Amino acid sequence: MRMRSLVTASTAVIALALGALPAVSQEVPKTADQVARPGGKLPGDPKIALVKVADGFLDPVGVASAFDGSGRMFVVERQGKIKIVTKDGKVNDKPFLDLTKNSPLGSEVQTGFVEQGLWAVAFDPKFKENGHFYVSYSSLPFNGAHIIARYTVDKASPDVVTVEHANKTVKVIMNIPQPYYNHYGGGIQFGPDGFLYIGKGDAGWEGDPLDAGQTKSMLWGKMLRIDVHNTPEDRAYSIPKTNPWAGAYQDRMMTLFGITEEGFSKIHMGARPEIWSYGLRNPYSFHFNKKSGDLFIADVGQNHLEEIDWQPASSKGGENYGWKHNMGTKCHPMTGADDKCPQVGVLPVAEYPHQEPYPGAEKLKDGWGCSVMGLGVANYGGMDGVYLTGDWCSGRIFGTGWDGKKWQIQEMIQTAQQFTAGNNDEDGSVLAVNCNCFYLDDKGAAANPPGSLWRVVPADQVPAGAEVAKTKKN
Repeated sequence: MRMRSLVTASTAVIALALGALPAVSQEVPKTADQVARPGGKLPGDPKIALVKVADGFLDPVGVASAFDGSGRMFVVERQGKIKIVTKDGKVNDKPFLDLTKNSPLGSEVQTGFVEQGLWAVAFDPKFKENGHFYVSYSSLPFNGAHIIARYTVDKASPDVVTVEHANKTVKVIMNIPQPYYNHYGGGIQFGPDGFLYIGKGDAGWEGDPLDAGQTKSMLWGKMLRIDVHNTPEDRAYSIPKTNPWAGAYQDRMMTLFGITEEGFSKIHMGARPEIWSYGLRNPYSFHFNKKSGDLFIADVGQNHLEEIDWQPASSKGGENYGWKHNMGTKCHPMTGADDKCPQVGVLPVAEYPHQEPYPGAEKLKDGWGCSVMGLGVANYGGMDGVYLTGDWCSGRIFGTGWDGKKWQIQEMIQTAQQFTAGNNDEDGSVLAVNCNCFYLDDKGAAANPPGSLWRVVPADQVPAGAEVAKTKKN
């Protein structure tokens, strides 16, 4: 009896001690079973609603805030225009930027396919002082190439950059050729380090026929990181010295001995110094957690799976996210439910299936989507560092977050919206845009039914009289 009492007491002490241990800090999954899948629960089981801010936009595919204290929201239309929405929800009559009238061809922007167009705008961290902002689009004059360009606001006209002023102040930062008309990526964001991050897709077709994702001599299939501030006058950008292959490309004399294996491992002849991470299929959208500095990447999947990647603020770059060897935790190409293959590189923190989760599978009724669109990181409404993503096909919003021990992905709401992008507003709330631009039945960037701008709010904090997005269950 005494031995049993001692064992019981010891067990209680151990349990108490374990309970007193702090929660495990966020980490990248080490095994496939640690990757979150639909059906999980976020801490506190937060509830959200979508409140309409404004509507009437032609193919809205991006939104951003300038963080200049004005409260303005900038909605990106695929045709090549950026519209201002004031903090009270009014849409200005004149576009903030109009790239449809500034070249001999008329438009600067190529919109022949639904994945082409003006995708994103990012405001310089010192926008209030220097007036610089950056846009990302597919170029009509340059045969569909991906252009990153900087424009400067006229202080005398803060809400409208005229065609004349745009042409006067434009500076091309990058011109990246595009062999196919899809998988551009296109998202741009300034990181907490002040560098400009660029999401680059694998350049198109399907299945990465160029082997771009794993080839470090190509910019496609990567996250890029460049310095647009500390740059000589004759250069568009410089390479941050902390990029993983900042100096790996340099020619050097061949030496057979006297260099350690670790030293040889740092030599990558031909590697592009702009690369921050690689092995991505189509990172159309990505967002930083402004509270922690962590990075989430919404990588649009192939035919059966969508993945969400996470990089801690402490990362030194160089992550390989596995494409085209893997899509999420699965094999590529996928042939069945029980495919076996090595896991290449870093695992995602979450993934969710398409309606057909593998070739020949019975179609799912719940928890599926087709194209993951990052909306932003929520640090409000009971959510702490939760990455909200909207699905282009199913209208679902998923929340991906850490529960103290592991990653969880929870379906927050299912709407009738076709989400295309999102971002954080000045107050930290998450904004989302939806278009009505169907992949193979696209009527064109200026002819599809108009889309809207929404704000994600806690379900119990919907303003009186506000219009909320209908859910599939009502």
